Amino acid sequence: MPNLLASEPSAYLKSAAHQPVHWHPWGEAAFARARSEDKPILLDIGAVWCHWCHVMDGESYENSDVAQLLNRDFVCIKVDRDERPDVDARYQRAVQALSGQGGWPLTAFLTADGDVFFGGTYFPPEDNPYGRPGFLSVSRHVARLYREDRAKAAGNAKAIRQHVAQSLDEAQPGDVAADVVTQAASQMARLFDIRYGGFGTAPKFPAPGAVQFLLARWHDEREAWTRDMVEKTLTGMAHGGIHDHLGGGFHRYSVDERWIVPHFEKMAYDNAELLHAYLDAYAALGVPLFKQAAGGIVDWVLEVLSDREGGAFFTSQDADVAPGDDGDYWTWTLEELGEGLRDEKASNVLRRVFDVEAQGEMHHNPDKNVLWWAHDPAGADEWSILREARQTLKAARDRRPRPYVDTTPYVNWNAMLASAFLHAGAVLDRPECNTLALKVLERIWAEAWDEGRGMGHVLGRVEPRGMLDDNVHSAASCLDAYEATGESQWLTRATAVLRYCLKAHWDEPAGGFFDVAAERPGEAYLAARAKPVQDAPTPSGNGVAALVLARLWALTDDAEWRRLLDRQLQTFAGALPQLSLHGATLARAVDWAVHPITRIEASGPRGEGPACAMHLLALQTYRPRKVVVRKVAERPAAVVCVGTTCSVPVATAPALADLLR
Repeated sequence: MPNLLASEPSAYLKSAAHQPVHWHPWGEAAFARARSEDKPILLDIGAVWCHWCHVMDGESYENSDVAQLLNRDFVCIKVDRDERPDVDARYQRAVQALSGQGGWPLTAFLTADGDVFFGGTYFPPEDNPYGRPGFLSVSRHVARLYREDRAKAAGNAKAIRQHVAQSLDEAQPGDVAADVVTQAASQMARLFDIRYGGFGTAPKFPAPGAVQFLLARWHDEREAWTRDMVEKTLTGMAHGGIHDHLGGGFHRYSVDERWIVPHFEKMAYDNAELLHAYLDAYAALGVPLFKQAAGGIVDWVLEVLSDREGGAFFTSQDADVAPGDDGDYWTWTLEELGEGLRDEKASNVLRRVFDVEAQGEMHHNPDKNVLWWAHDPAGADEWSILREARQTLKAARDRRPRPYVDTTPYVNWNAMLASAFLHAGAVLDRPECNTLALKVLERIWAEAWDEGRGMGHVLGRVEPRGMLDDNVHSAASCLDAYEATGESQWLTRATAVLRYCLKAHWDEPAGGFFDVAAERPGEAYLAARAKPVQDAPTPSGNGVAALVLARLWALTDDAEWRRLLDRQLQTFAGALPQLSLHGATLARAVDWAVHPITRIEASGPRGEGPACAMHLLALQTYRPRKVVVRKVAERPAAVVCVGTTCSVPVATAPALADLLR
């Protein structure tokens, strides 16, 4: 039978359409076939940006011998984790329970009803001497187990299903108090890497939510250790190879603790959250490096990850260009550096600053160097040379074949980047960011929103839909648009989306929001509803929902939003001690609930003038737990309220700046 992926909209699934494996997309048809033929299911979950997914595709799924075995003994389903995060979230839990690890590619073997009984992540094609079994031998073993010891497979599947059903509900009731915030900061401090910044050891992932949470702690308490964690982490990343020093933006994570060698894919969601973190830190601390890093993210998104005419943000940029490549587009040999610059003095400066030597950092090709900031230029002349050399080297890199960009416009990530761009438009004073962000949000409202069914998952597509993340991130970005423009339609839209979530996702008896809408049908594990609060890898839907409730309460003074906020936080507060870094979004929401909120109201005529200047200053100024309201009035005036205490009105931006200080 033919491979069924060619007609799928997903770039990842289309990329497998030529494979000899008889892939099915996720859906009831695949499960019906497995039941009718009494075969187990091979489920492969990956993404177009995933390096090891491409490796396993090339080694195994494009191998005719492997395909023959899989087509004979299994029904094969391939899933794009970006298209179906609901499927991925559930099957990750199952494989983690079996193997102790998750990630992509996710390789799971299921019963015909969709229950996992064996699984792992990447498998090499053949058994290797280090004990990792090869994919062929694993597949033969699993097929034999399913044929000859069905009871054992069924027992495994039953135990895993019970574990998944229990682990999907992350609600854990607890008291909401100021000491919860203090404890969360202490837990993060215990994971902090005092040498290189960041949290934990290798591999090291950015933790922008934790950085924003800790920056708020520093602002409130002025403790040196919280500021040190923020500065060292953001500086370490900005200097490291995880930061693209030529094109701007950040790669997904670093394989080493020093931030030098990254996994080179660049994700929309990482860069959206990192943009917020760098903007907040620059506004609060005034470090020029943080402004530079934020501006670089904006530049990269505008150049590579956006459709400025159509009004959309794209998903990701791949790490690699072709099989066997491992970041070659992003890295440099000494010879390539010289050819790209064609200037000995510039080469010498760039070599020293970015530690480019004959022996580089890439294991697959030791001649290749990752550019990372090892030394500052020596004097003003070298700074000038470096600026020009970076532009020249970027132009040389632009002539290389560029890694694939997935142009799918996912609603949740479009909303996240729109939010970050509205933030950048103010702090960096770049109006083009606001223009694009508002265009994207108008498109989301026109193409994704359905009053009866909530937000869709992809701009321009009816299905899939019914996912909490698309709704709450859209609501949050509508609130950002309301604060940035003062136009009431955005507050109305945010309110409509949250009211839909309360109807379709809210668990009235127990509190919290389910990740999929109540009325949405689902195959296999999708029948089990999840109530997630971990940030993994994006901010959790329940954490973002809590922040939206807090902001709605602060903007409208409606006691019903405060009641729902308290209930939402009480539902999950008991989980915070175990979540640590992965609970940063929830911890930020608790912070809103237990500490005073700053409300800045700027009134006056529209257009250029004192009222506009005060509004922009209010948006640019860092204060944790801040909302900004813009009102139209005859005369300019601004009032700042912190908690229940309000200032007298002021009429100019300098007077407002004094007040905020």
